[in-house]
Amino acid sequence: MRAAALTVAICCTAALYAADKDPYEKLSSKKRIEAVRMAQVWAPVSTATMDLKAGPPMPGAFPPGETITCDYFQKDSGGKTPKFWCRVSETDEVKVKYGQDNGEVYAEVAATRLLWALGFGADGMYPVKVVCRGCSAEPFTDPKASGAKANAGTSHTFDPAVVERPMAGHVMETSKDSGWGWIDLNSVDQGQGGAPVAHRDALKLLAVFMQHTDTKPAQQKLLCLDKSRGLPVSTDGSCKHPVMMLSDLGKTFGKANAFNKDNPGAVNLKAWTDADIWRGDTGCVGDMDQSFTGTLDRPKISEAGRKFLADLMMQLSDQQIRDLFDVSQFTIRDKTSTVDDWVRVFKQKRDDVSNRSCSMAGA
Repeated sequence: MRAAALTVAICCTAALYAADKDPYEKLSSKKRIEAVRMAQVWAPVSTATMDLKAGPPMPGAFPPGETITCDYFQKDSGGKTPKFWCRVSETDEVKVKYGQDNGEVYAEVAATRLLWALGFGADGMYPVKVVCRGCSAEPFTDPKASGAKANAGTSHTFDPAVVERPMAGHVMETSKDSGWGWIDLNSVDQGQGGAPVAHRDALKLLAVFMQHTDTKPAQQKLLCLDKSRGLPVSTDGSCKHPVMMLSDLGKTFGKANAFNKDNPGAVNLKAWTDADIWRGDTGCVGDMDQSFTGTLDRPKISEAGRKFLADLMMQLSDQQIRDLFDVSQFTIRDKTSTVDDWVRVFKQKRDDVSNRSCSMAGA
């Protein structure tokens, strides 16, 4: 049941919950612990048939390269990379990330679509061209100019840009952006209906595969999917269908680094090529050091987790992998690379996952 819930939620929009009073906004520690113990991280999908170019078919999804027009409004965007909020309609507010030199514009498209295609929870990230009415030329660094009288009747176009559609669900937080740290996966209890070790270790290994450097708790979300399953929303913070998912994957497909720098952390072919999957020639410790703000450090991977991820990734066709990097526009970010280069390195790393054995003692 919980696995099915995750599949349903990936295809829905978080806007379904906007009109409700959220019982999970200030969650008690007790209810949070209960949810983590029961949480899933993966659900079955037909990986071989997933359209990685189109991406998740959420309500409000945009075809690749579509031009959308919206009206700027001021809202705290957080973070340090260029982004702003815009109204597509009175009931549709979207977060836009932009900038040719902003690695997140490319990395998040690929990372979220890879997670989605393999059955892990993920937001929808759609590469588009945005015509923003009322925006200044730099709405992130100069938000006061945006929406001001000086910009009335004017517009600016942002290309490349991506629009985010969050995965549906009630965000379960003890405080704003409390999220979860990767050590919390150790508290998931299969005996209480939570995800098995194979699923949890596969998610850790996939993070190493992508070199997901920025793993602070705010980048991971604990979601309740009860409403998408047609169940009444709890009034006390209880949840029958909790899911642990990755919600910010902007620093991926490069090399994990101590300060979560955009370069080499996001879409850097040479850095990603040089980043190993495994630490050492034997054993199954993921070769990714923890950043100063991160919570994932050289994860030890079980044979069950390694094999689970390897089997999932082998279902991806060459065309799907090509579509992944093509739609994400990696060659705009890394101009010396080709899509063929990215496909080749992806397959090499996939082979590194498949050809290892974690069954030996001390692996």
